[in-house]
Amino acid sequence: MTLYRHFGSKDDLICETLRIKSEKASAFWGELESSHPNDPIARLQGWVDAMAKCLTDDRFGCDLANAAVELKEQGHPAHAVIEKFKLTQRRRLESLCRDAGASEPELLSDTLTMLMEGAQVSKLATGNEGPSMRFMRACQAAIASSRHPV
Repeated sequence: MTLYRHFGSKDDLICETLRIKSEKASAFWGELESSHPNDPIARLQGWVDAMAKCLTDDRFGCDLANAAVELKEQGHPAHAVIEKFKLTQRRRLESLCRDAGASEPELLSDTLTMLMEGAQVSKLATGNEGPSMRFMRACQAAIASSRHPV
């Protein structure tokens, strides 16, 4: 009952929880920038390193992606929170890929995102010995193939 005194409904509680999770995850970008000022290639590598650490440390994957899968109700208010977060992350990664000199920053950003999301699901399904163990190598290959010809 205490929760419902603070939140109008279970849906409101879910949305607020996801907003808090997304704010914590968004703080990562400021940390990444301050760790590697004026070096977008190091920031991109820092993103890969941080995502690999998440794969190692976070047993259950991304809370927002998990919620998107679980909330099957069309039009659930949490979907708007999840979509806003995921699209913001996509734009930030795309901008980083552009700054790092990717010839197709949108494609590289989407590729890295799919590698991360897929690695999270793969780890849940097959553990550390499945395809997720090659996350960093796959990211490095995608980044290398996206560089402008010299």
